Amino acid sequence: MSGTMNELGHLRSEGAVALEENAYARTRQEPAALQLKGIRRVYEQGRVGLEVLKGADLVLHPGEAVALVGPSGAGKSTLLHISGLLERPSAGFVFISGADCTALGDGERTAIRRREIGFVYQQHRLLPEFSALENVVMPQRIAGLGKGEAFERAGALLDMMGLSARASHRPAELSGGEQQRVAIARAVANAPRLLLADEPTGNLDPRTAERVFTGLMEIVRKSGLAALIATHNHELAERMDRTVSLTDGLLHEV
Repeated sequence: MSGTMNELGHLRSEGAVALEENAYARTRQEPAALQLKGIRRVYEQGRVGLEVLKGADLVLHPGEAVALVGPSGAGKSTLLHISGLLERPSAGFVFISGADCTALGDGERTAIRRREIGFVYQQHRLLPEFSALENVVMPQRIAGLGKGEAFERAGALLDMMGLSARASHRPAELSGGEQQRVAIARAVANAPRLLLADEPTGNLDPRTAERVFTGLMEIVRKSGLAALIATHNHELAERMDRTVSLTDGLLHEV
């Protein structure tokens, strides 16, 4: 961790602020970045209820990357949506950084998502009319960061992802792998404590997927955030700190 802190100090001395300093000081003595307790999710279909999650439990610590695997339709996306406060569970509790977020109102949930959680999807979802740099700047400006600091941090993140030379390009001018790396930089722009990724390499060829995964893991290691990454790629899953499988509505350590 001391090496990471030294790296951050070097970045700042160069005038390129990549992430908030406190994002680099997380340890397992801190509250879990994410804790799910007894999560159930039932979708009503007429008179029949489809129970997708049946009491899922998970603890995700700062600084660890956890692979979420399971067959298509098992409920991985639902679990990520609930973890990211995008969807409410039918029962159970969601804790973000030790705080019970289960019963919070929509405004409070939005504030926590903006401050504490980053999302990466299978589709990059970049804004097509803005450059790569501007796409990374935008969430910071929405969060209230000054223009100069937002551009400085965005530039540092794109540099970390190997995209400095592509910063001025719009999404249509980038390759699929470059688009996804910009999406990762955007997801961590506000120094979240938790990163949720839903098949971030699912649409990429193996070589490009490897490069995107390497960039994602570099961000996780250097920032100390916690990452829950849904994937069908078992080779990538084996390179994370641990793997949990969603089977029959429950999570099991693999």
